[in-house]
Amino acid sequence: QVQVVESGGGLVQTGGSLRLSCTTSGLTFSDYAMAWFRQAPGKAREKVSCISWGGTDTYYEDFVKGRFTLSRDNAKNTLYLQMNSLKPEDTAVYYCAMIHRTNFWCPPGPSGVNYWGQGTQVAVST
Repeated sequence: QVQVVESGGGLVQTGGSLRLSCTTSGLTFSDYAMAWFRQAPGKAREKVSCISWGGTDTYYEDFVKGRFTLSRDNAKNTLYLQMNSLKPEDTAVYYCAMIHRTNFWCPPGPSGVNYWGQGTQVAVST
């Protein structure tokens, strides 16, 4: 049984930091590229960042570039998203996503994802 579990969300003030984690089980973690998506109330789910299965390639959307850092530890089956300089517009539910290596490693949207976590809430206050 595949499990994808996010943690680390919470409430933080503008300019603060959070680190999200995503742990997986039930599959071979290194066979999957990983990504974070987010969804704010009333908005579509959007991609935030991706990392290739070996961790050598990363991608960031412009709205987080320079503030967020994505990394993975294949030995621990864990993905991390370090979020710094948080803004109120970063408020959303953040979802961990797994993309099998037979697919493009950083899909343009949610349809390219094989497995999702349940999400973790991030709220940034003014």
